[in-house]
Amino acid sequence: MTAYQDDIKHFDHVIKEAGSAWNAISPEYAARMKLQNRFKTGLDIAQYTADIMRADMAAYDNDTSQYTQSLGCWHGFIGQQKLIAIKKHFGSTNRKYLYLSGWMIAALRSEFGPLPDQSMHEKTSVPALIAELYTFLRQADARELAGLFHQLDDATDAAKKIDIQAKIDNFTTHVVPIIADIDAGFGNAEATYLLAKKMIEAGACAIQIENQVSDEKQCGHQDGKVTVPHADFLAKINAVRYAFLELGIDNGIIVARTDSLGAGLTKQIAVTDAPGDLGDLYNGFLDGDIINGADDIANGDVVVKANGKLLKPKRLASGLFQFKAGSGVDRVVLDCITSLQNGADLLWIETEKPHVGQIADMVNRIREVVPNAKLVYNNSPSFNWTLNFRQQVFDALQQAGKDVSKYDRAALMSADYDSTELAQEADNRIRTFQADSAREAGIFHHLITLPTYHTAALSTDNLAKEYFGDAGMLGYVAGVQRKEIRQGIACVKHQNMSGSDIGDDHKEYFSGEAALKAGGKHNTMNQF
Repeated sequence: MTAYQDDIKHFDHVIKEAGSAWNAISPEYAARMKLQNRFKTGLDIAQYTADIMRADMAAYDNDTSQYTQSLGCWHGFIGQQKLIAIKKHFGSTNRKYLYLSGWMIAALRSEFGPLPDQSMHEKTSVPALIAELYTFLRQADARELAGLFHQLDDATDAAKKIDIQAKIDNFTTHVVPIIADIDAGFGNAEATYLLAKKMIEAGACAIQIENQVSDEKQCGHQDGKVTVPHADFLAKINAVRYAFLELGIDNGIIVARTDSLGAGLTKQIAVTDAPGDLGDLYNGFLDGDIINGADDIANGDVVVKANGKLLKPKRLASGLFQFKAGSGVDRVVLDCITSLQNGADLLWIETEKPHVGQIADMVNRIREVVPNAKLVYNNSPSFNWTLNFRQQVFDALQQAGKDVSKYDRAALMSADYDSTELAQEADNRIRTFQADSAREAGIFHHLITLPTYHTAALSTDNLAKEYFGDAGMLGYVAGVQRKEIRQGIACVKHQNMSGSDIGDDHKEYFSGEAALKAGGKHNTMNQF
């Protein structure tokens, strides 16, 4: 007997046990509604997706071609359409996740309006978006299953019924892991713990946290980033772990992000108890002057003993302290090793360009200490991918002694170069970047933080240009609707996508033949 049929049998028993008062309740309809609501709580989702992610991490350790991917989504509908498209094109959601970007929440989901990525938005908007994304993914499940139930009802051939029954019993959910950005924790460790709990309760199985100062937090691709000593960051990692454990998600994932490669400042000097401890190592990166005694100290100067010597760190008018120029890579490596040795599961290294060799150099140093270190990597829209990779190819050709005189390295973004061998090789490297860096630089998960922000702007620009121009209504019909129909985009039937047909089903369940349905023959959606 199938799982679906098992549920029908179960509800048949329950309804009969209740007596004649439940005669109007259909065991089959109850079974359908149960299947359409597989995940009852956000914690159910967090556990289910944590199990998936842990299995994917183990698979990657055995075979680096099994890396994972995600796209950042700023609305539940966007996340839903992404997963519907993935199932349509690939038949599976395996190794495909969602990413929740703090940048996009700040820019698009704050009641203050568009904000910079500086943790200025309401922190409650983070768990709210997680819950919204999973609401839309669960609705995608309900919608697709509803279609299968209708097919089952309409099937007259026994073999066809068996085939549809198998699709119902082996249904692949649209619910996938979300890696959710908690920024720098929105305050102290207690604030981090409280917010992490809300995020996990909403369904997050993986939380990404960065080592910047909460009240000085900047986007990873902006200037002015300020890091915190390791002890402060590790306290927040502990806070997130306690949140997972308290809620019963024992295998929740923590992604520790370091911004040290681009961060030249710290707000505080680390506490140190002995030479060579973490605080001493952190302070050893401070830029400053070695002094001999009190005569070298002016009013208001701060002095710290680091590397066995008295150091007067350089302090800015803002009160922040500078790190030594060129110390970023060493600080990144120390940050990553320390995080993995103190509870983090995955790393995130924010870089200034997409370069496999640069990433691999850092990861190889980390793996000397932690052999199975793995990265989540931001394939950032802040990078000029075309220019970066064309310049990388230019440099490689030049180093190989090839003639590059026909190229202007600074102007390689120009469309004039699009048909050249250099540009074609650069595009090929972009195409294989994820596989190459997964193999050579330990990247387990590739994501693009803000892609749907940019696609929304691009598609809206194209539509506005056509619709308000000479094309008029043809701008919409040819540029949107006709493509939707021909590409099989599910939301061309927007009434169906919004839940109208599911509502009709429920009306029939609840009211029988008296139900007033919206999807009858006069519904214009039937034109599609």
